[in-house]
Amino acid sequence: MKFKSIYNSERILKIIFGLSLFVVLVMGGMSYQLIKKLSKSFEDVQHTYQIHIELEKLLSALKDAESGKRAFIISQDSTFLEPLLSSQSELESSLERLKLLTKNNPAQQKNIAELKIKIDKNLEIFEKTLSLAIANKTDSPEFISSFKEGRQTMNSVRFKIMDMTTHESEELGIRKEKSSKTLSNAPMLIYYALIFSLLILLLTYLQISKNLRILKEKNELLETFKESTTQSEIISKHGNWIWYIEDNTFEYSDNLYRLLGEEPQSFPATLENFMGFVHPDDLDKLTEQVNKMMENEDLPFIHYRIIQKNGSIKHFKAYGKVLIDSDGHKKLLGTTADITDEIENYRLIEERNLELERNNKELASFNYVASHDLQEPLRKIQTFISRLEDKEKANLSDNGKLYITRIKSSSARMRSLIDDLLQFSRTNKSEEAFEDSNINILLETAKHDLAEIISDKRARISSDSIPSMKVIPFQIKQLFLNLISNSLKYSRENVAPVITISYSQTQASDLPKIKFSKHDLYHTISIKDNGIGFDQEYAEKIFILFNRLHNKNEYSGTGIGLSICKKIVENHNGYITAEGKLDQGSVFTVYLPITT
Repeated sequence: MKFKSIYNSERILKIIFGLSLFVVLVMGGMSYQLIKKLSKSFEDVQHTYQIHIELEKLLSALKDAESGKRAFIISQDSTFLEPLLSSQSELESSLERLKLLTKNNPAQQKNIAELKIKIDKNLEIFEKTLSLAIANKTDSPEFISSFKEGRQTMNSVRFKIMDMTTHESEELGIRKEKSSKTLSNAPMLIYYALIFSLLILLLTYLQISKNLRILKEKNELLETFKESTTQSEIISKHGNWIWYIEDNTFEYSDNLYRLLGEEPQSFPATLENFMGFVHPDDLDKLTEQVNKMMENEDLPFIHYRIIQKNGSIKHFKAYGKVLIDSDGHKKLLGTTADITDEIENYRLIEERNLELERNNKELASFNYVASHDLQEPLRKIQTFISRLEDKEKANLSDNGKLYITRIKSSSARMRSLIDDLLQFSRTNKSEEAFEDSNINILLETAKHDLAEIISDKRARISSDSIPSMKVIPFQIKQLFLNLISNSLKYSRENVAPVITISYSQTQASDLPKIKFSKHDLYHTISIKDNGIGFDQEYAEKIFILFNRLHNKNEYSGTGIGLSICKKIVENHNGYITAEGKLDQGSVFTVYLPITT
């Protein structure tokens, strides 16, 4: 009991912690010294290795020079002298590096000085024998004497390098012996110190465990805020609040105050203060919901409005969830989100839907007018012009006949324009059902409808086999009809049209000028012709409604056909592109998504 009372005293606890800290510091110091000595030992090995390398380089350079000289004497080939030019500078560099590496070793510095003298002597003899060899005096007594002397000098250099290598290895051995004695006992001392430190820390465990309850409460608070963060990620522009059920108190986050248009924590977090911001028309409904929340300890999604002090009305959405901690205490964690933007966007969508509905009704009315009211007087005009031409043509002047011809042409163009507009308006409709269709049959049907003009122009049309697709059949037939008709219309004079329809598949990443695609793979249908073509700068404009690149007197048409093609492709969530070259032809490529 006495030991327990001493142990529980704050003074003894501080002493134990201080002692533990001291042991840890001692261990750290010993570890630092051990690591430092290990690092020094490694540096010594590395230093010796570098000296050995430099000595080897130096000896290798001398050998290369000697070998080059001998090869030159034997072969008289000057290429063997090329290594000699760099060997001298390499020798100088090696000697300088050796001096730097052994600057703290007087014995090695002395050896380097002696080695330099020997190397200089060797190089002097080397240059002398080399000059005699270049002069073709290899048989002279002077060359033979110098050659032998050079060999002896080279041997003395080699022996001196061996002495330096041996000396460095002996130095390394001495240093390793000293460090090994120091390091051999260090791990055991550290181990004992570690065991001692662990025992001291173990004695403090019981006292530290008393603080776990406080830590536990902090963790539960962190868990509460974590749950709040998770909910706030779901809804943007939100504020958090907590209702402590047992105490019937509230806690508001700073951002909830901001949503109300107030500074954070500018008023007490009470239900009465919050209700003061609620719109009068929603006050009874919200009060009823809050009473249910307090009764059921749950808050489903509720919507209401608040009025900020500046008069701004905001739409709020709130949600609450009960959390129970390990001690059984309940709290309701709530999230309130400002959904004013969502409400405004919804209203805007409703207005636009109503406007779209009105536009659709107007378009339907236009279709009726175009189908009946416009075509009926046009038919009468054409009928009476035909009768006038049949019965009164002989009584008309030349100008009268010309006027009748122009009226007939204009009325025919008017009928064509009405028909194309009707076709375009029908293409705009998206309620037609998609069906699994044989595209080859649709293509042949379109060609059959154009059989007369194909025959008149002696056109040749070839096509690949195209797989079945899920499409709106009559629209795809119209697509082929318009594109082939376009190629026939804009054919070159006195040149039979050649139209090639090819099929392939294209990855979405390879689609031209398309940055984003909902599909991975596309059917690709290309219609290529040898017609008059067009300037590529007009590739986008030709799909615009009523846009024409040629005068109506040159080529017939209303400028609607390619617009219909584009609309059909868009109805199928696809893309269409055009490429053209003047007097060489054009290529229209249709990309339709491959759906699974």
